[in-house]
Amino acid sequence: MDINVIVADDHTLFRAGLTRMLGSFDGVRIAAEAANAGEVLALVGTTSADLLMLDLSMPGASGVSLIEEVRRATPALPILVLSMHDEPALVKKALKAGAAGYITKDVTPDVLAAAIARIAGGGRYVAPSIGESLAFDFEADDAPARQLTAREVEILRLIAEQGLSLVQIAEQLGLSPKTVTAHKANIMAKLGVANNLELIRYVVDQRPFD
Repeated sequence: MDINVIVADDHTLFRAGLTRMLGSFDGVRIAAEAANAGEVLALVGTTSADLLMLDLSMPGASGVSLIEEVRRATPALPILVLSMHDEPALVKKALKAGAAGYITKDVTPDVLAAAIARIAGGGRYVAPSIGESLAFDFEADDAPARQLTAREVEILRLIAEQGLSLVQIAEQLGLSPKTVTAHKANIMAKLGVANNLELIRYVVDQRPFD
């Protein structure tokens, strides 16, 4: 019996390559594709599928909040996260929200196939490299903010405490907007947050600068 997979990723070229690879696996069939959160939520309610392969960074509700929405809409549909981020804090948050597995976009086809088979069969799967990071992530358990570099802490302060835009931060620090955007993405991944609201909430709740 085929494993019917919904593939959700907003990068068209990556999604096309991924669906071609999945189509080459024995017993795997692409049930549908989604490029944003709205499409994901529409598809999971109308498409017969055995697995949702989900990128964490897409337009609309994304990250952990999207996992939670999918779980509420279709509790029986297992979710395999396929992300470019492997920070332990984010992985734990995704799994706690209801994902059945988590792998990164640099895994081999064999790992991808193993993850699909395990999760579609009712199991759970975390890529070996991520599992090792989780096992040794003792310090991050207590304070994810400790993973931030000095520059990331500086940018987080400007975002959360002063409410500056990325362009304003770039001007103040003498950096390019692209560099600041990359720093912000790293901050969010390390703290396990998916959007500005969650980022501000983290600072308010955890008070990492005290």
